[in-house]
Amino acid sequence: MGARDVGLPDRARAEGLPDRVAIWEVGARDGLQNERAVVPVEVKLEFLDRLADAGLQTLEATSFVRPEWVPQLADAEELLAGLARRDGVRYPVLVPNERGLDRALAAGVEHIAVFGSATETFARRNLNRSLDEQYAMFEPVVTRARAEGLDVRAYVSMCFGDPWEGPVPAAQVAAVGARLLDMGCSQLSLGDTIGVATPGQVEALVRELAVQGVEQSVLAVHFHDTYGQALANTLTALRLGITTVDASAGGLGGCPYAESATGNLATEDLVWMLEGMGVETGVDLDKLVDTSAWLAGRLGRPSPSRVVRALRG
Repeated sequence: MGARDVGLPDRARAEGLPDRVAIWEVGARDGLQNERAVVPVEVKLEFLDRLADAGLQTLEATSFVRPEWVPQLADAEELLAGLARRDGVRYPVLVPNERGLDRALAAGVEHIAVFGSATETFARRNLNRSLDEQYAMFEPVVTRARAEGLDVRAYVSMCFGDPWEGPVPAAQVAAVGARLLDMGCSQLSLGDTIGVATPGQVEALVRELAVQGVEQSVLAVHFHDTYGQALANTLTALRLGITTVDASAGGLGGCPYAESATGNLATEDLVWMLEGMGVETGVDLDKLVDTSAWLAGRLGRPSPSRVVRALRG
């Protein structure tokens, strides 16, 4: 049997899992932000269109950060102006501050995300703010965005480990997350920015969040695969009642402010696992694999995704 004939995995319904998982696709933003060579906006637009065609319904499109901070995303306005939006597909953007929100509103964005830190050091390196000062930066963004009818997601980075501070206490992460939700964010994405988490840590953090009044229904998980733990951590989160998972087509991505942060969980690898366990995603895996293989060709290197390599060589 040839590699292209493998298709989907055989289904064997696993107990204790949700019937359906929502995938928050971050490939166009988190996946491409760390590329050394500038990716043409035409390629990004085709990438987003292909992802939508594959059935992904939440596509994080870009970020309104200052161009000198993340040069790969300097074309945010051009990209959004050229985007062929599809019914039923959301195109959130990352907004770091009020200036970024101004740009997002001018571009007609309906969904935004803010990007907080669970640690002091990363807050200073990524936001140029202390851990406490970050809230003063986010609060007017969230308040204004909600007043304008926008949905606001909150990311929290370094939830399990920080390259400068080491292990991060679950109570510290939960306190940050609860404060962002109290501010008016509708969803909290827990980021394993450097990929050091293990399933036990995931369980401990979700339990600590519950102690602080945060329900699983508002949580999402965002795992990097630095130590090969992303799928195991995701499965643990699903068994704990979380139903939104961040992933990046082809396993692209990293963090420009944390050199030890390698690629995100590959969307194809996630879909393969979920399909095999009888969990619905709404994603056409064949189209998604073709998309990541196509993009890998544009980037001039093989896809990091194991499923893409297995099905397309």
